Order: sequence, then structure tokens, then C-alpha cells
Amino acid sequence: MKRCAWAEGSDLERDYHDKEWGRPVHDDRLLFEFLVLQGAQAGLSWLTILKKRQGYRDAFDNFQVEKVAAYSEEKVAELLANPNIVRNRLKIEAALNNARACLAIQQEFGSLDRYLWQFVGGRPICNAWQSVADIPTSSPEAKAMCRDLKKRGFRFVGPTICYAFMQAVGMVNDHTTDCFAYHEIREGTA
Repeated sequence: MKRCAWAEGSDLERDYHDKEWGRPVHDDRLLFEFLVLQGAQAGLSWLTILKKRQGYRDAFDNFQVEKVAAYSEEKVAELLANPNIVRNRLKIEAALNNARACLAIQQEFGSLDRYLWQFVGGRPICNAWQSVADIPTSSPEAKAMCRDLKKRGFRFVGPTICYAFMQAVGMVNDHTTDCFAYHEIREGTA
């Protein structure tokens, strides 16, 4: 089975690629999870975050936005001591801050899903990249998302992070055209 070249490095990357990456996500909890994980990944490899993903789920109450938004300084200290996540104070505090900002978005828009998917008109953008080298690190939509998220108080949401988020949750189909998942997603069978 032919897949994107970046996914051939490990079983974990293959599994993530084959089952999740680029497949449209509309669940608020999972969207919040990907916002936190993409922010945590800044300056690190995605494989590092994949290896720590279960640790994040355990440490962050399975990314229940209401719980994360209510974390105390004691909880921050606990997170900073947790070897199963990236122990970076700025990234941890950004996750808590972003949870509170997500609650405000849910209040205003009815769901995080409705708010985020507006940046692509509610439908995935289907690109047609021949190789991984062709795939950009940002887009006009990611830049617009970044600007609006920052205006709403989000942190660790630069245009590159926003674009990686959009790729992960299927807002853009950036599988290469020779990848089996590209066709599944394009045809709506994913």
C-alpha cells in the first residue's frame, strides 16, 4: 500500500497516517486535543508528540476543555513534573489559556468545530501535491486562522502550527497524490 513518504519512519507514524492524519475531524474534544498537541510540537518532531500522546491524554483529563480551563497552579506544577508530556511551562500555560479561549468560542459559535471549519468554508481543501517536498508550511487560510485565534487570546498558534493543525484534522488534504489516503479522502470514503 503506497502512503506519504513521511509516514514510513515507524509503525507509530504509519498507524497515525493511515487512520487519522488528514481525515476530517468535527468533534470538539478531538479538535482541542490537536490544538494542544500541535502547540506542544513547536520545535520538536511530530513523532516525539505521538510517543507522548497517551501521556497527554492522561495528564490533560482526555482533553476535556472545561476541566483543562479550570486547572490551578498546583495542576500546572504537577504537569511540569510529568515526564510523559513536554515539560515546557509556556506550552503548558498556553494549553490552559487556550482551553479558556475555546470555551468562549463554544459560547459564541455553538462549537469549536463550527468556528474552526469556517476558515475553509466548512469543507476540506483538496490539494494535489506530487511529493512531500511540494507541501507548503502555511496557507492563506492558516494565516487567517492564526490572526483570529491570536485576536481571541490563543497562544502557540502561529501560521505554521495552524497549518499543521489543519492538515491533521482534515481541513486540508495534503496527502500526496500517490497515497491511498489521498483518494479515500478526496472521494469521501475515508
